[in-house]
Amino acid sequence: MKLNLKYIGYAKLPLLFVGAFFLGAFAGKAATYFSNQTIETSAESTSWGLSFQEEGKRPVGNATIEELKEYDAYYAKNTEEKIIYLTFDAGYENGNMPAILDALKKHNVPATFFVVGNFISDNPDLIKRMVAEGHTVGNHTMTHPNMSKISTQEDFAKELGGVEELYKEITGTEMTKFYRPPQGIYSKTNLSMAKERGYHTFFWSLAYVDWYQDKQPSKEEAFEKLLKRIHPGAVVLLHSTSSTNAQILDELLGKWEEMGYQFQSLSQLVSEA
Repeated sequence: MKLNLKYIGYAKLPLLFVGAFFLGAFAGKAATYFSNQTIETSAESTSWGLSFQEEGKRPVGNATIEELKEYDAYYAKNTEEKIIYLTFDAGYENGNMPAILDALKKHNVPATFFVVGNFISDNPDLIKRMVAEGHTVGNHTMTHPNMSKISTQEDFAKELGGVEELYKEITGTEMTKFYRPPQGIYSKTNLSMAKERGYHTFFWSLAYVDWYQDKQPSKEEAFEKLLKRIHPGAVVLLHSTSSTNAQILDELLGKWEEMGYQFQSLSQLVSEA
């Protein structure tokens, strides 16, 4: 598998690197989440990146669908069917999750929420609601570190295992083993470690800059990215902390439906891979 550290983009098409969550407000809640904010990638690691070449078509990623499959990892489905796999990254709760869950329920859309440890411990009722309404809670690690710096399975297991334990304490059930690398930074070693623990790793094929709390995109800016770049088999990443996402999700889901898209869970993606 070739993971290109210097990914070549296209002259007229921007290279989109979607990193970690936002910076800004709610520093107290986010303190744990940003415990390792300074990122120095090793020679083996890279940040997940996308190059959008044609409107309505799947972008090119750092690695192909086939290359990622070796590690039980995914960023999209290779299909011409108009299917969307909707995911959210959740570092902490700032009041937007109820509206997001309401919109998902209204449209009967399954989603996967990749949560960090403090989100589970601080919001047990929201976790229970996600499960009760048919959503999947995925693992975004305990402290959101640069996982590519972790060299042992023991340390890797602590980051994932801590979230698993919190989830089981609250729900009484085992966590679905879906994992998203913090800040999109990964390595072949990380992917192998996750696979060894029985995890499927998920990147994304569509996201936009929605995590800066003091610079939220407008509705028009959000739709510009999320409608034009949607494509068959897309794994969409949104941040649940985004007030814009909470405000537009009902309308956004409706617009995608009008475009002929249907929504499936990541479990369906895995089962059909």
